[in-house]
Amino acid sequence: MRSTTFTAGLGIDLSDEGQLDEFCDRLGHHFADPGLLTLALTHRSFCAEHPSNSPNERLEFLGDSVLGLVVTDHIYRNYPELPEGQLAKLRASVVNTATLAELGRRLRVGPLLRLGKGEDQSGGRDKESILADALEALFGAVYVDGGWDAAQSVILTLTAEAILEAAEQPGKKDYKTQLQELTARLALGTPVYQIDGSGPDHDKRFTAVTLIDGVPRGHGAGTSKKRAEQVAARSAYSAVLTSVAKEDGSNGQT
Repeated sequence: MRSTTFTAGLGIDLSDEGQLDEFCDRLGHHFADPGLLTLALTHRSFCAEHPSNSPNERLEFLGDSVLGLVVTDHIYRNYPELPEGQLAKLRASVVNTATLAELGRRLRVGPLLRLGKGEDQSGGRDKESILADALEALFGAVYVDGGWDAAQSVILTLTAEAILEAAEQPGKKDYKTQLQELTARLALGTPVYQIDGSGPDHDKRFTAVTLIDGVPRGHGAGTSKKRAEQVAARSAYSAVLTSVAKEDGSNGQT
């Protein structure tokens, strides 16, 4: 396993080779040039306090384009039945701030970020925009360090689940939104989600229960809280529709 040592900034001790190797394992790429990893994790707020450092913005710019091309190429080749408009919606549902931030949380990027003190104290390590930008910078760093094949492998591995989920209903509302609209029409109140996590940090699994008016109506599981909630919402949506159909049938009997 290649060592990836660099100077510590704020956050966890970035000189800890074991922690960095674990991160690179999660990312799926060990850097020949560890300076690229340093740069990808350096936010502009850190550079404002340490002017000799450069921010990750140029790598983010590059990584944004690499990410877009990798995902576009993949869905173009693997979903030949989808017209251009649906391909665009599918890509947008994967390449967006919320999805990238969730991937950043799963990778545990936040603790590694080099942030300014003010940004750090204001919760910057879990801000969607900072996490998403850092992930794009990491994709750019992987591309510079290992080329197209390395970047493609990392990106598709990390986004595979999000692509499959989005491809189920390209351009349509997600199940949580559909369920909330359904329960509002039926005056059932707003769905509530109970989330539990289990397993080691590198292989976390989440389960979700959808409560409607305090009653469990759907269950789901996934590798992220978002995915588990979506599966539970889909389960609850079907359960509510089935219940309504049965009630309508009973009311129609003579």
